[in-house]
This record gives sequence, structure tokens and C-alpha cells, in this order.
Amino acid sequence: MSLVNLSHVCSHIQNASKARLGLTSIPPSNLHLSLAHQLLRQGLISSVSLGGRTPPPPSPLLGTPSLPTSTETNESLITQENVASRRLWLGLKYWNNEPVLGNMKMVSKPTRRIWMPREDLEALARGEERKGIKGLRQIGECLFVTTDRGVMEIRECVERRVGGMLLCRAW
Repeated sequence: MSLVNLSHVCSHIQNASKARLGLTSIPPSNLHLSLAHQLLRQGLISSVSLGGRTPPPPSPLLGTPSLPTSTETNESLITQENVASRRLWLGLKYWNNEPVLGNMKMVSKPTRRIWMPREDLEALARGEERKGIKGLRQIGECLFVTTDRGVMEIRECVERRVGGMLLCRAW
């Protein structure tokens, strides 16, 4: 797991959101895909789609079915030649002309990974400070944790009674 790449992804998503882009792409990895699905589950982004260098057609992003064209089917096949050009395409959300995902910051750094047991995660979810990390204080704030069961939001970790490494927070 590369936290350097994850920090680049966090800053890229934050900058794309502040630039009012409707669609942005990030490099695909299992960690990035898991984090993108958690952002989607929390309602911070509108869609996640795996594609190539060009943006996917708007129909899968908007949830309307369409028939694939010949270029879409050729591009959707993963081969040894095109695996390096794959991208995760994220649809960003806006409400009242303001980005839903305004900020996204790393908590653990590549040189300082922060692991917390379940008890400390419960305190963070209640808004208390633990190990120099401020708890959740803002409305809609999410803190993402990687566990042995995958990437989860902190409230889900508390519910499932698991600890893990803090990744990033989004609000």
C-alpha cells in the first residue's frame, strides 16, 4: 500500500472538486478503488467507473442503460498492452453550486502511519482527540480506515468492532 500515491489522489480529488470539474480520473489500484467506493457509499461523489484514457460515455455515469459501441467494447477489454493506460473515473457532486467534497486530507503519512485500536476509533467518532488526531467535529465529515476487512469509514469500524490504520478524512 503506497500512501504517497494515496496522498496524490487525495489532493487531486480536492483540487478537481474546487475547480468545479464534473469528472476526474485517478490511477487504478485496489486501495484507490476501495476508497472511491467508500466515498460513493458516503455520498461524497456521484459515480465510479473503470475506463481508459478517454472519459467513459455519460450513460453509465448517469445510471441510464445504453448499448455499447465498438470503441467502448474494444477499450473495455483489459490486455497486456492497455493495462497501464487504465484509469478510475470519478463523478464529482455539487449542491447549491458548492462541492459536496470540499476538502480531503491525509491523516497517516508515508513516514508516520497511525494505527488505532477499536477503543480509540470510538473516541474519534465521538469527537474526542486521540494520539494527536482530532475527532469528527463537522457535519458530514468522514474518516477512512484501512483494516484487515478492507477500507471502511470510522463509524463502520466502530460498528464492526475493528481497528486499523487511519488513511484520510474528507468533508
